[in-house]
Amino acid sequence: MTETVGRGAPGTVGREAPGTSASQPSDAEVVLETRDLVKHYPITRGVVFQRKIGAVRAVDGVSLKLHKGETLGIVGESGCGKSTLARLLVGLEKPSSGQIIVNGTDLGTLSRSEMRRFRRDVQMVMQDPYTSLNPRMTVGDIIGEPFEIHPDVVPRKDRHARVRELLDVVGLNPDHINRYPHQFSGGQRQRIGIARAIALRPKIIICDEPVSALDVSIQAQVINLLERLQAEFGLSYIFIAHDLSVVRHIADRVAVMYLGKIVETGTDAEIYDGPTHPYTQALLSAVPVPDPTLRGQRDQIVLEGDVPSPANPPSGCRFRTRCWKAKAICATEEPALVVREKSAHPSACHFAEVRDVVHAATT
Repeated sequence: MTETVGRGAPGTVGREAPGTSASQPSDAEVVLETRDLVKHYPITRGVVFQRKIGAVRAVDGVSLKLHKGETLGIVGESGCGKSTLARLLVGLEKPSSGQIIVNGTDLGTLSRSEMRRFRRDVQMVMQDPYTSLNPRMTVGDIIGEPFEIHPDVVPRKDRHARVRELLDVVGLNPDHINRYPHQFSGGQRQRIGIARAIALRPKIIICDEPVSALDVSIQAQVINLLERLQAEFGLSYIFIAHDLSVVRHIADRVAVMYLGKIVETGTDAEIYDGPTHPYTQALLSAVPVPDPTLRGQRDQIVLEGDVPSPANPPSGCRFRTRCWKAKAICATEEPALVVREKSAHPSACHFAEVRDVVHAATT
């Protein structure tokens, strides 16, 4: 899927705190916020007497904001911490430190019963529609399961009709309510997962690479469905993906992750038309050019070396071992995610500056 113009329009950009953007008014309602969110997985040695010898720093100090009705895209290579971040946001994992604030409430202060209420407001669409649906349950049981967990949402006598309505909302035949997941295609299964996610009328949906397992033609249909549901129900999305063209189509703002940290954030126009972090520039230069007449007319950046281990990240800037701009300061001082002299949006690079490498790649 390609798009010539992204959804987020460029605006007047000033110096602002990380996680905000000029395209989003400063007084817009913040429905989800993370503050220095950290998730480390301990590395242990020994069978009987285990001792900690290190940690995998999957998410290492992520701060971001999601405003009402917007889509925040999160992009990065595999292993950069995107899916771990998604699990933290929906409460499937507990953070090692930091805060997750939903509608003004710190999730770390909630009791178990209060967390159940929170789950109504934040739902998730999984990456793989083939494994995220129970093959032993009918579609009606899968979509209706949230009503069993939260019985006060829909009276029992109305649940069958509500499930049929949800099937219709996502573009499936309500008469197929008694079919099993194996009787549906991949795109249809993802629609079932989306129907389950919106069953409780959440305010926020975390989409963890929801189209990466689908054919390109089906991806467009699912993305259009998500956009329609957002407009109809006023949903806010965090959309995690590695396909940069898909993210540009759906996202209002974009955050780029590398080794557990946000390294650049801005509107989709700022990120795609004027990336300032070397990692973002390299990612965008690798996007295939659909028009053969334009191939070879752009600057392509080939990164050297492998992605460092999250158990032993480099000192200072984590990207410095693969960066062509790296200098001595990059090894000793970690760059903050701030607006810099040659950048109009936050970037975690000491030498951030605009490099036009992407027009042919994303149009």
